[in-house]
Amino acid sequence: MSTVPDADPTQPVPTVPQAPVRGAREDRAAQKRRFSGIRWGSAFFGWLTATGMAVLLTGLVAGIGAALGLATAPGGPAQAVDQATRDPAAARTVGVAGAVVVLAILLVSYYCGGYVAGRMARFAGAKQGVAVWLWALLVAALVTIAGAVAGVQFDVLGNLGGLPRIPLDGNAVTTAGIAAGVGALVASLVGAVLGGLAGMRYHRKLDRSTAEAGIAPGPGAPA
Repeated sequence: MSTVPDADPTQPVPTVPQAPVRGAREDRAAQKRRFSGIRWGSAFFGWLTATGMAVLLTGLVAGIGAALGLATAPGGPAQAVDQATRDPAAARTVGVAGAVVVLAILLVSYYCGGYVAGRMARFAGAKQGVAVWLWALLVAALVTIAGAVAGVQFDVLGNLGGLPRIPLDGNAVTTAGIAAGVGALVASLVGAVLGGLAGMRYHRKLDRSTAEAGIAPGPGAPA
């Protein structure tokens, strides 16, 4: 026979105090403060994605290049932009339709690259997009310097689409060429930033879904 007295059902059941649990919003804010910097590794892979996508899109439009005025450029749309920064006649050949195609290729390519970087980094999508763009400028500068110092055989990425070109001969720069170069830089930057924000938005949706389920998201959430 048990000697433990039966509990009085009329008395309230004592509760054990629990430590306060941080909400999903507080967890996400703490993670953002810790991981909101630029992730150069993620940005590098984003740049690789942007460059590869530019090559693929350049190949797709090569078949219709004659109709768009880009067939005269052996390297495709990217080479057409480069020629436009050096030769007024080439700038006139490229035309408005060709310029639109080139800018669209850069915009879409760097959107994809920014998306990859933002998706990998999870936070600060706009910063990751800018980092993708800075990688493109850095590689373009290094390739240009290597080609100028060691010869064109070291211009490994010279004919690839998606890389901003740096004209070395200041006397050959024209108004149309400057406009084409600025447009290419702006299109690639805008595309990379928008892509980075889109890649980060995936994780915000994941955070909201885990918060609704009562699960605090962690830094290792699936990407």
